[in-house]
Amino acid sequence: MTVSRTTATFAPPVMEARRWLEGVAFTDEKPLINVSQAAPVAPPPEALRRHIADTAINVPEAHLYGPVLGLPELRSEVASQWSSAYGAPIAADQVAITSGCNQAFSAALAAIAGEGDEVILPTPWYFNHKMWLDMQGVTAVPLNTGDDLLPTAEAAAALITPRTRAIALVTPNNPGGVEYSADLVRAMYDLAKAHGLRLIVDETYRDFDSRDGAPHDLFSDPEWPDTLIHLYSFSKAYRLTGHRVGAMISSAALLAEAEKFLDTVTICPNQLGQHAALWGMQNLTDWLAGERLEILDRRAAIEDNLPKLTKKGWVLQGAGAYFAHFAHPFDMPSDQLAQNLVRDHAILTLPGTMFMPEGDPAGARTLRIAFANVNRAEIGVLFDRLAAVSY
Repeated sequence: MTVSRTTATFAPPVMEARRWLEGVAFTDEKPLINVSQAAPVAPPPEALRRHIADTAINVPEAHLYGPVLGLPELRSEVASQWSSAYGAPIAADQVAITSGCNQAFSAALAAIAGEGDEVILPTPWYFNHKMWLDMQGVTAVPLNTGDDLLPTAEAAAALITPRTRAIALVTPNNPGGVEYSADLVRAMYDLAKAHGLRLIVDETYRDFDSRDGAPHDLFSDPEWPDTLIHLYSFSKAYRLTGHRVGAMISSAALLAEAEKFLDTVTICPNQLGQHAALWGMQNLTDWLAGERLEILDRRAAIEDNLPKLTKKGWVLQGAGAYFAHFAHPFDMPSDQLAQNLVRDHAILTLPGTMFMPEGDPAGARTLRIAFANVNRAEIGVLFDRLAAVSY
């Protein structure tokens, strides 16, 4: 008997975690602190919302089907700004706009891999990447990163087989929070290029990188379109999560293959969302810089409050972008601990088991804290509660 594509993978982790809230009562004195999902909870700035409303009223074609690979104006803007940011020429026909970054990943894999192929994913991995590979019949090959959460090209090289089609990186990393150095990313690129593989670099959180300047130099290689697939999301930068707008940058030939997938699944990306992303790129540079500083301050608050937990045996493995990744000190698996934290301490977080291969002991001893949705004061309260945990 055959197995359907969806039954080949696990339930969506964020939805699973939300079910832990059922039947649990929270109080005004101890409200729920939700650090489970990495997404802005506030709407876009008012000026952007007004632009969306104006577009909805005055641009009739925004309600119709648009180009499968996205609005030409937005593709050109991405190409222009990325060329400037990375110091290398990127053409508009090397940019596709997608319905969120998850769809960009799905489209990329549909274009480069088939059933029975393999993709190397550093662990802990972004669970939606693993879920899509499962549903496509592609094997996710775990690349262990150890306690520093940093993969190495040497370890990746040992995993390459004739069925390997790509290595997929997320930097700044989800769930680990670590920022991959330019040397690390370049080493992975060189490895992929030498073996005729694709290197997928998901930079959903690039706007909140703590480093100034380009985080890598991959676009400086004139042959980058043959190896690199770059992914991005407008959701975090401009709070457009509900509008589903992402981007994929690669060769025009690969995008032509991805277009088949995109046309079949959504026909075109969200038109209003694309107009919003374009307006944001052209008008919200200073606002986005302020958003970055706020996220960096929340990261600093993690460091400031860290002694509360380290003296209780917690170990911070990585912190950056929207995430902090901890090894916990308790003699229980993290999936059980996470559910207990909801009931006993009004904290909703995700266990490491949701980001690791089944049975991997590293998953049982870790938790992801998505701190972007809690301010500095709330981070202090969160750490006070975690420090009080005793099981």
